[in-house]
Amino acid sequence: MVQRWGKTSKLHKLSEQGNQMPGYQEILIISAIVLGVIFIPRMMEPKKPAPKLIRARKMLSGRWRLAIALSIVYPLGAAAIMQPWRKNPAAFGYIGLGPVLLGWLIYWVLQGFRRR
Repeated sequence: MVQRWGKTSKLHKLSEQGNQMPGYQEILIISAIVLGVIFIPRMMEPKKPAPKLIRARKMLSGRWRLAIALSIVYPLGAAAIMQPWRKNPAAFGYIGLGPVLLGWLIYWVLQGFRRR
């Protein structure tokens, strides 16, 4: 122990405190061991081939494609004309996004009544 004028040096006190806490390297080694114990057995198991599911792909009709395209193009056009980032974003919500959301909402409700 290094003593100066009857006191312990600050460097010696700091080194004693450093020995009480584990270092980053030890924490990383322990976490690597834990991850290895968890994942390595799973990696060693032979993989079973997944059963292939064949689903018929439903093609979108022309009306659906038009509805989706208009749902994208109309708000973009309204944004280009109104420039809501400069002034009055609430008006863009009513004029640009409102009709698209209202149209899809009406479609959704009507489809619910038709399937019933």
